[in-house]
Amino acid sequence: MTDVLRVLATPLQIAAGLGSSTVFVLVLFIGFCVVVGFTKLKKTSGGSAMVVKSLDERISHRPMVYLSPTAPRGASDQLRSPELLEAAARK
Repeated sequence: MTDVLRVLATPLQIAAGLGSSTVFVLVLFIGFCVVVGFTKLKKTSGGSAMVVKSLDERISHRPMVYLSPTAPRGASDQLRSPELLEAAARK
């Protein structure tokens, strides 16, 4: 009877060992990712929200100034490129 118990106990011990080592590695990995992720969160220069700072904000200590959707984009405006304006003039 003890041989049968040993045969049954061995796979259970293997599964328990693999399961516990897997859980340990997952907890270690997730904990590292959380700790490293929280170190990236700092207050931005101009706001109260916790976000990942850009390098420019970190160096200049001023918040980023974004263009409005209606702001002209200059020569890099793809919808008003010389090729498209010429093609529209032909039609």
